[in-house]
Amino acid sequence: MKFLTKVIHAGQQPDPSTGAIMTPIFQTSTYAQAGLGDNKGYEYARTHNPTRDALEGCLASLEEGKYGLAFASGMAAETAILSLLNIGD
Repeated sequence: MKFLTKVIHAGQQPDPSTGAIMTPIFQTSTYAQAGLGDNKGYEYARTHNPTRDALEGCLASLEEGKYGLAFASGMAAETAILSLLNIGD
């Protein structure tokens, strides 16, 4: 697949319930759970949500990487990077 085609289609999977190809923007902060810690894959939007999953899949595909990462804020991204460093790095 050429790069410009990949830009359009990368990270997109058909929704199993509707067949929609393009991921919508999920504007919810919390998700229903059957019980405490018993969720369907998502529990709180800042940590994980379907829109972010699609973005991360797209970034991984475009960069030809195994994973793509997206964060809720610039500070969250910076904290993730800095936590990997040691004194003197």
